Amino acid sequence: MKWKELPQNIKVRMITSFFNRAVSSAVMPFMALFFAQELNKIWAGIFLIGTVVIGFCVNLVGGYISDRFPRKKVLLTTSWLNALFFFIMTVSLFPEKNLILLFAGAYIGFIITSSLGRPAMHAIIIDSTTPENRKAVYALDYWLVNLSMAIGAALGGLLYLNHQTELFMMLTFTSTTIPIAYGIWLQDNFKDQLQKKHENVFVDLVNNYRIAFRDSAFVKVVAGSTFIFAAEFSLNSYIGIRLAETFKAVSIGSFEIVGVRMLSILNIENMMLVVCLTFIINRYTDRLNKKNALLIGLLLYGIGYVTVTSANTWYVLIAFNLIATMGELIYSPIRNAEQANMIPSDKRGSYSAFSNLSFSGADLVARSTIIIGAFLMPTMMSVYIGFIVMLGTVLVYTGLFGGNWVKAKVVGVRGTDL
Repeated sequence: MKWKELPQNIKVRMITSFFNRAVSSAVMPFMALFFAQELNKIWAGIFLIGTVVIGFCVNLVGGYISDRFPRKKVLLTTSWLNALFFFIMTVSLFPEKNLILLFAGAYIGFIITSSLGRPAMHAIIIDSTTPENRKAVYALDYWLVNLSMAIGAALGGLLYLNHQTELFMMLTFTSTTIPIAYGIWLQDNFKDQLQKKHENVFVDLVNNYRIAFRDSAFVKVVAGSTFIFAAEFSLNSYIGIRLAETFKAVSIGSFEIVGVRMLSILNIENMMLVVCLTFIINRYTDRLNKKNALLIGLLLYGIGYVTVTSANTWYVLIAFNLIATMGELIYSPIRNAEQANMIPSDKRGSYSAFSNLSFSGADLVARSTIIIGAFLMPTMMSVYIGFIVMLGTVLVYTGLFGGNWVKAKVVGVRGTDL
């Protein structure tokens, strides 16, 4: 799908998020380090865990709001507030002694406003695409996300230590341009707004998500995605710790590759493969049956991460990390597009927010591997990762391609007419 053929809303979203993510990726990964340096590790850990919980809860509220009110207004409001909070964070860095409490308060404000606006943005993307072009759109978005994060990682590595304030100034500037771009170019064509059914707003919100929880096919996809994502997330949790402790250093001239550097190499390899191969893989999978392509992708993904979980040789790690990434490139656009096709037209914000459970859940499962790994040998951890990927594959496949929703779509019960 060519760039000029994309809907205007997709272009606006991809351009604005690319620049914003590139700058934010240079800053946000260092927040744990920042708070630990300013206060202490325990305070930083408690604070950041708290922001994850806050973000998840607010995200559910954001899904409800995006279905009840005009999505463009929701995005404009939350985007301007994001810019304001970034400005406050930047100002708090100018004094010789950082105003850490002001910074922390602004950071919490940013977590709240960004979590409120995220479901509305996801819903607008679904509103602006069709079942026929979603796979191509998600593939392009996936590519841009990884490219922007690679640029952000490079910026952070070069500038964070000595030019922290300048990075936050850049982030404030880019976040200020986003609501301006939304106001000028974003189109809100969503008319099928969710109607309030209960006087009590809280009861109405809970009832709205009860419908999503009763959608067994969608719940399967969300639960299955949780297990599948957990394998990738474990790279920076259990696998990273194992490499740091047991990887045998390799010397290339005077440069020594220890466990931590090996982890960085695997992450860089993943991003570079995504940037270089996304469109080639997507063009090839277009010729395959979606069901077969999904299974092939998840099989490669599982084989890759099962091996990386326990491997300790540099070339084995690089080779099977490549296989895992190839699998991810095959299955990810299909899963994203088919999941979007499942969502009723009047509940896209709520369903999108509910689907974010898969990321939060995957993060928890991945972190639990650190504890489990303290009792199991690496080879047994490979078996464990293989089991959860297999379980996730069964749930995602049966959720996407089996069950009542597929039949309902055929007879027009579900709202996929965009």
